Amino acid sequence: MLASVRSATTLGVDAYDVLVEVDATRGLPQWTLVGLAANAVKESRERVSAALLNSGFSLPPRRYTINLAPADQRKEGTAFDLPIALGVLVATEQLDPAALAAIVALGELGLDGSLRPIRGALPVAMRCAAGVPRAVLVIPPGNQREVELVSGLTNWPAPDLRTLVDHLRRTRGATNPSWGDASPDAVLRTASPHEGLDIGDVTGQAIAKRGMEIAAAGGHALLMIGPPGSGKTMLARRLPTILPPLSEQEALEVLAVHSVAGLLGGRLISTVERPFRAPHHTLSSAALIGGGSVPRPGEVSLAHHGVLFLDELQEMPRTLLDALRQPLEDGHVVIARAQHRVAFPSRFALIGAMNPCPCGYAGDGRRSCVCPESDVQKHRARVSGPLADRLDMTVQVPSVPLSTLSAPRTTAESPHIRERVAAARRRQHERNVLGRCNALTSGAWLEAHTPVADQARALLLSAGDRLRLSARGYHRVLRVARSIADLEGAVQVDADHAAEALFFRSGEHGGSGTG
Repeated sequence: MLASVRSATTLGVDAYDVLVEVDATRGLPQWTLVGLAANAVKESRERVSAALLNSGFSLPPRRYTINLAPADQRKEGTAFDLPIALGVLVATEQLDPAALAAIVALGELGLDGSLRPIRGALPVAMRCAAGVPRAVLVIPPGNQREVELVSGLTNWPAPDLRTLVDHLRRTRGATNPSWGDASPDAVLRTASPHEGLDIGDVTGQAIAKRGMEIAAAGGHALLMIGPPGSGKTMLARRLPTILPPLSEQEALEVLAVHSVAGLLGGRLISTVERPFRAPHHTLSSAALIGGGSVPRPGEVSLAHHGVLFLDELQEMPRTLLDALRQPLEDGHVVIARAQHRVAFPSRFALIGAMNPCPCGYAGDGRRSCVCPESDVQKHRARVSGPLADRLDMTVQVPSVPLSTLSAPRTTAESPHIRERVAAARRRQHERNVLGRCNALTSGAWLEAHTPVADQARALLLSAGDRLRLSARGYHRVLRVARSIADLEGAVQVDADHAAEALFFRSGEHGGSGTG
């Protein structure tokens, strides 16, 4: 007998439909699984067999042929255990095929028949909610929290195979099967992180804080250079506190990436904050960009719509730093394999931090640098020219006098800066039909939609020649100037906006510890 069960899986962060077909015929007992199944899928034979027997079902000696359609797309993961088990029950006439007509099933089976959580349940739920006709999504209980974030979707968390089959037998043919109600509409809330963090916790550093505000307003990449203990890490960790809350669509995109990466873990998702990722500088290329034999999102994708902080930037291999060029430029990464290509989103605000020299004290007025000039040049050359060209802003973060550390902080700074940043981003979204920040707009679009005063244009051109800016570098300065104008609510880019953007582009300013 032939059985068909609807399921789904993910490719990157997008889900697509999979039809699980099971044929049980008389012959030498064996299992044949086709449809470009990876090893984890092929191992489902052992899990499904044990789960069926331990759940009280029989497993007649048959020749079982299982096909995962479309057969030309590679299938990964353990989510096909449940649909294969249901297909076997139908194919061996232990379950009526009509009972499976209205469901989409996915889940990993334990040997005792229990259902265990899987990766990528949220993208599958989003696809099911948009599907026609609508279907009931049967999932493991460990994935219920993330699936409930999708409004208008009916889902049923099955604790184990026996309970699910008993429910299917009871509801088959019923006029109104008791699958429960669709998920509520308002279950996803977004917020800016609080946790007691405020950018005012950093003493002084007025110029660095101004640079952080501009970077937050336009989504610009920022490099901080300063001696140890000057506050670079503190500043970076407080950048999310001045970013506006995620929109609902952005929050779903963030959660979809984390779902595919297996990081949600069934936890209660009450509020979603902008991600902040701070990987160690010894991470591998696959950990940063994404990859592996089964492609998984890397840090650049886990930081989507959030902040990627790379401390000790100069300690990272140059090849690894150069790999950042594509995600910074395109907003996504493409991981190519022999049989498929996977794309992961990667629109993040890059914040880098590095010391000015090997000893860390070049240019510091409090301690003398002991590094030879050649070592200083080598140290700074670790950030390649093409990557440096993609860094919109450079901020010097000098050491802070100890006498200023005891100064009391009277009011919180982050809420006020966040209001200005949110207003600037609203102006950008109204101006750009794609809703993109200034840092993500193309050069042609920027030139066509950015009014620039004559004095500002002359300043940009003359400074561009002096700084030897490339065409990309010139447009990045113009984007920063546009963000500064947005913070002030100005329609056009004036000379003051251009001058401040060039100030942060050159990176040659000495900064101010107290401001």
